[in-house]
Amino acid sequence: MFPLRDHNPSGRTAYVTYLLIAANVLVFFSYVGLMGDPQAINAFFGSYAMIPARVSSGDGAATLLTSMFLHGGFMHLAGNMLFLWIFGDNLEDEMGHFGFLGFYLASGLGAGLAHLISAPESVVPTVGASGAIAGVMGGYLLLYPRAKVDILIIIIFFFKVIPVPAWLMLGFWFVTQLFNGVGADPTTGGVAYWAHAGGFVIGLVLTLPVFFKRGGPRYWNVNHGRPPNPEAQYSFTRSSVPRVARGQRKRRDSASGPAAPRPGRSVIPRAGRSRRKPPSDPWV
Repeated sequence: MFPLRDHNPSGRTAYVTYLLIAANVLVFFSYVGLMGDPQAINAFFGSYAMIPARVSSGDGAATLLTSMFLHGGFMHLAGNMLFLWIFGDNLEDEMGHFGFLGFYLASGLGAGLAHLISAPESVVPTVGASGAIAGVMGGYLLLYPRAKVDILIIIIFFFKVIPVPAWLMLGFWFVTQLFNGVGADPTTGGVAYWAHAGGFVIGLVLTLPVFFKRGGPRYWNVNHGRPPNPEAQYSFTRSSVPRVARGQRKRRDSASGPAAPRPGRSVIPRAGRSRRKPPSDPWV
């Protein structure tokens, strides 16, 4: 289940969101060449990634910040930047540019501390903007619980895009982090679930001043949990794959050959002799 976009346009250009995305991408490509050399990449992460055991001993506090701009691979980076692009602009619209920047960094630092508390003796380097972006998601949930989010559902070979309320998508994501965090050992590597869950809660708490400034529960009552501005409407179009006309059959004539298709249409042969109406075009 992957979010693709929300229906919540922002009222101002999200300069900080775009700059954060650019910074993460540029930092990643500055060291991606080291990933082919295990010794070099381990030394790099050893210097700039957050290692809980190191920070617990009183060294490397700055890595709580630097680790927020590092990623372990292209898909790690792409997933985080997708979430930031979808949800970041609206919080920046509400908080202002500098307010959102402070919020983002505070959420990331808090997420790093949550992971540190969960595994203070771990020597596994921790990298990624996930904790800060989880804070953005927590703030978004508080302000726009019923904003529509388009998600792509993939079940084996089944692909479907459906709009769901933000509270469902973000709430489900948060519950999965808690559930997986309880069953995972944070000292063995993998996903830092407690950083995600901690960042989400911290972001929600840090958004409370904005929420109460907008009227608190009255803000929800006025807009019914939806964005205060008109939601964007996205339409789906049918595919351009042509259909065989109803009742049309291929004529086999040894002298003249197969019948020519109608001008401007493609004839797609069907197996069997059924004359049933072909199914409707799929939605894309």
